[in-house]
Amino acid sequence: MKLKLPRPPSPAEVFDKVRESEAWRSIFRPGSVFRKGYKDTQRDRALAMMNNVLYHLHPVKIKRHGLKLTYTFCLGGLSFFLFILLTVTGIYLMFFYRPSAELATAQAYTDIENLRTNVFFGDFVRNIHRWGAHLMVFTVFLHMARVFYTGAYKPPREFNWVVGVILLLITLLLAFSGYLLPWDQLAIWAFTVGTGFAAYSPLVAPEVSFILLGGVEIGAETLLRWYVLHVLALPFIIVIFLAIHFWRIRKDGGISGPL
Repeated sequence: MKLKLPRPPSPAEVFDKVRESEAWRSIFRPGSVFRKGYKDTQRDRALAMMNNVLYHLHPVKIKRHGLKLTYTFCLGGLSFFLFILLTVTGIYLMFFYRPSAELATAQAYTDIENLRTNVFFGDFVRNIHRWGAHLMVFTVFLHMARVFYTGAYKPPREFNWVVGVILLLITLLLAFSGYLLPWDQLAIWAFTVGTGFAAYSPLVAPEVSFILLGGVEIGAETLLRWYVLHVLALPFIIVIFLAIHFWRIRKDGGISGPL
């Protein structure tokens, strides 16, 4: 008697079995196009947006005019792109920079000169970082102006407008703190003028001046203090507020005007 061997499963049947497994269902949440039973309905499209790590940053629905390039000019996206560019180039520059400004060595200035002349693409990356910082300040200002003139700061987006103002202030602080790091004559005297305004603070002028300078005058402690602010403290704070900003954009219905 001849035995009939069972027919091997087809690739489609194997894929269906895999999609029905517990491991597959734990990875792909309800509403995912990779999950069995997905239907192109309004409910499943909403689930796909909310359960995807990338899609959930965007609202399920947005107004049609909010997609027009001439409405937003992609100023918020450009500002975020420049922040990522500055992060990448800044990390590269950190490999060749030491925030030391002792009177005998001025290692920070020496490292900048060495970066410009001896490091492969060093001057190119430094100029990308410098011009990227200028452009980020410019695009953030334009972004705030666009939000104001289109009325996108009105309820329910007034909280996100305050977050945006905080992001603008942190952006200006990042640009100001980075200005000192080359430790040349232009940076030192520009920083002297900038921090000199602290001497006119009411009641607490000496204390504010000491906090900004790390002493009674600009020196090695000042450079170290503002280097830590520039590469660690301020980027950490701005990332937190960026996350809040993006989350509120999604919760408030997207990038379009007031509801």
